[in-house]
Amino acid sequence: MGVGPIQYMVIGFPGNKFNGEVAPELAKLIDSKMIRILDAVFIGKDDAGEVVSFEFDQLDELAPFADLEAEVGGVLGQEDIAYAAAMLTPGSSAALLMWEELWAAPFTAAIRDSGGVLLEGGLIPHELAQEALTALEAAG
Repeated sequence: MGVGPIQYMVIGFPGNKFNGEVAPELAKLIDSKMIRILDAVFIGKDDAGEVVSFEFDQLDELAPFADLEAEVGGVLGQEDIAYAAAMLTPGSSAALLMWEELWAAPFTAAIRDSGGVLLEGGLIPHELAQEALTALEAAG
């Protein structure tokens, strides 16, 4: 089987208001074979602006992530951490996740097998998607 698209996401938690609800939903995606976690790093910026990073098994607050079936480690590097940290304000944190989209592997193999190449892709932020869908509903 081919490799599915690889995606990353930086999820910010302003004011370090992380409550762990992300982990069970991520576990559902893993258990249903929708995604395979390749790496996960948690990044914080203290009140002075200093950046710290942790693997999920290094902090008690991240314990819900310890049960995830993942091949975590070694993919994300210091440049990736610095990139994500640049988005943070002091006193906030983020999860930097990288995963393979297993559900899309057959589709991307079909694209390659038919001579196609991905020219661009991306995620539409929730606020913009909601705005567009609301406008579509109002017009229809």
